[in-house]
Amino acid sequence: MSRLPTYYVSHGGGPWPWMREQTGGRYDRLEASLQAMAKAHEGQVRAILMVTAHWETPDFTLSSSAQPGMLYDYYGFPPHTYQVHYRAPGSPELAQRALELLQAGGVTARLNPERGFDHGTFSALQAAYPEAQIPVVQLSVLQSFDPAAHIAAGRLLAPLRDEGVLIIGSGLSYHNLRLLNAAGTVPSQQFDAWLQQTLTAATPDEREAQLLQWEQAPSARIAHAREDHLIPLMVAVGAAHSDAGACVYHEDLFMGVVAASSFRFGAVAAG
Repeated sequence: MSRLPTYYVSHGGGPWPWMREQTGGRYDRLEASLQAMAKAHEGQVRAILMVTAHWETPDFTLSSSAQPGMLYDYYGFPPHTYQVHYRAPGSPELAQRALELLQAGGVTARLNPERGFDHGTFSALQAAYPEAQIPVVQLSVLQSFDPAAHIAAGRLLAPLRDEGVLIIGSGLSYHNLRLLNAAGTVPSQQFDAWLQQTLTAATPDEREAQLLQWEQAPSARIAHAREDHLIPLMVAVGAAHSDAGACVYHEDLFMGVVAASSFRFGAVAAG
């Protein structure tokens, strides 16, 4: 079985795949990038481990239901978006495997059989895998947002890449809802330029060192006043370890106002 790369994807806003009438072509490039991710690994992905920005816990926690429900964790969207479903199965087996990998490395981790899919998971996966046939397990981020702890967790989870598990960190490379307007344009582009340099040009050791100090990046605290949507990146990078990074999606003016990007770590395996 080929080793799969890891990803950090910008997952867009709310339940956008079910809002084409409202959004027009605003998400076309993001959607195309997520579809390209799925196509690149067609027939190779046994399950997905989704590190979601929308689940914060004191300890790392894995969703372990065989049939996860839905969490409509957004507000002010059209009524029909609170009736949508992403019917992918869960994988108690993958949840247990990931739990054991974390615990073997001395990391406290738990299972949660009640957790349903949040929109950090189901919006991105509806675009990438609309058939919803691949089992999905969600991994929370720590409430502490400690970059080192998330990189270390990713390192422990890396063996899953050789077991047909696609590890995806789901967030947004820019996430400041108060500045999702023209005032956010330049700061978002400044932070994005730093991300590009750090994730695609730095050596793996430099990459991790710079991510540990991400708050020192240009406009870091404007791009991420609260870093919940950045932290899933740390798990993807930790699991990638020495693999090179590549930008797989970028817009200077996502939603017409801010820069946004997604990244892959590791090579695309031959079919």
